Amino acid sequence: MPINKIKSSNRARNAIAAAMAVATLVGGRYMVAKPNEAPMPASVRVAVDKLIMPWESLVLSSHWDRYAKIWDICYGETKGVGPGMTKTKAECDAILTARVYDYYKPLTKCIAGFDRKPISLQASLISLAYNYGAERTCVTNGARQTRAGNYLAACLALTSINRAGGEVVEGLVRRREMGDAQRIGEAELCVSGLQ
Repeated sequence: MPINKIKSSNRARNAIAAAMAVATLVGGRYMVAKPNEAPMPASVRVAVDKLIMPWESLVLSSHWDRYAKIWDICYGETKGVGPGMTKTKAECDAILTARVYDYYKPLTKCIAGFDRKPISLQASLISLAYNYGAERTCVTNGARQTRAGNYLAACLALTSINRAGGEVVEGLVRRREMGDAQRIGEAELCVSGLQ
């Protein structure tokens, strides 16, 4: 369960409202299109812009992740990354947007009706999947609660994924819960979209 009190916030509600203001209902799903990008689910856009980009540091040269014990670049991208690689911010933004969709797809398979769940819950689960792994996210208590339709319990359950290397990491606590002064937390966004 959460270490800190989880509550709805104006900044999270505003982030959701901003995405929904430009979303279009297509085939039962809210979709958002940015210039020069294919339309994507609004939840993916919210996850990328409001949860993943702010929490994953932008690194333009590959570096060794001491927790995951793997090379990464951009916003935590690991696929095909090795030492000595460099990317531009524009390349990193494009890679992230494309890759997050790869984490969204498995959630639509392991959680029936995922596209019809609250956008805030979808975005929080997508962000967790990007950081924690899609397969691992599918077996969390948060995913189980989502499948059962217990959305508030699902939002709160996501906060338990706050360890790296076997230890609670303060940065993960903030990311999973109420964020910090500059960044929205996953549970904060999640519960803000339930009201």
